[in-house]
Amino acid sequence: MRLQIEHKTLFTYDEPITEAYTEMRLKPSDVGGQHCLAFSLVIEPRGNVMQYTDRFGNDVRHYDVLMSHQRVSVTAISEVLTPQLLIDGEHELTPLDEHDYLSPTDYCPIDEDTRAFAKPYVEEGNQLNTANAIMWAIFNYFKYEPGATDAGTNAHQVLTLKRGVCQDFSHLMISSCRSVGIPTRYVSGYLYDPKLTGADAASHAWVDVFVPGPGWVAMDPTHDGQQTDRYVHVGVGRDYADVPPTRGTYKGKGEEELDVNVSVRAIE
Repeated sequence: MRLQIEHKTLFTYDEPITEAYTEMRLKPSDVGGQHCLAFSLVIEPRGNVMQYTDRFGNDVRHYDVLMSHQRVSVTAISEVLTPQLLIDGEHELTPLDEHDYLSPTDYCPIDEDTRAFAKPYVEEGNQLNTANAIMWAIFNYFKYEPGATDAGTNAHQVLTLKRGVCQDFSHLMISSCRSVGIPTRYVSGYLYDPKLTGADAASHAWVDVFVPGPGWVAMDPTHDGQQTDRYVHVGVGRDYADVPPTRGTYKGKGEEELDVNVSVRAIE
């Protein structure tokens, strides 16, 4: 499927700030049969945008504004060709990746409650079936409810609340799979749904689990299914903290307000 994504981010401040540094992880990946055909980035105030590849292989754009300002706008426009089924092709983890994708994090703690939640779904000797069963459980026993959580909610809190959004369900699946020895990573991207536009559309999150044989398998606990051509893969990490679409720092006392508008449409 050929998709176009427009991701607009507006930062406003109630008083002038200076020395703002912003990182952006917005460019779709070239991985697993997905191809980013075009990518443009427009930023105001204008500045020199630089690029690097982070530890997880994600494309990162960054720039700074030294002068006084009260507004930063970032518009990323991408055109991407998505495969029916994303096949990563990585069949063996490095020791560092194995460590990172099995270890607890602030968003994905591993505790007795997490282990107790995952245990009934373990199928000995079959990690793929185990991961599918955990995904099914999250989809069926947790309620999708925007506003029930916030950007700082971790998997343990989601387990208690029994509700959340895609970021929360991804963190819970990561914690659950790691608790039973399945390497799992967070995936940041987009999901094409023609019913959602403007303020109703948003970035999406799901997970990759690493199993013997296939390697990385993409799973979406919010929709109880694998990644299809409606998904746009942008970046991966241990949890959301590794792949936020935008983040930064600035000097000043101004309070920041964030407004995000995303549209994803199919190109005939």
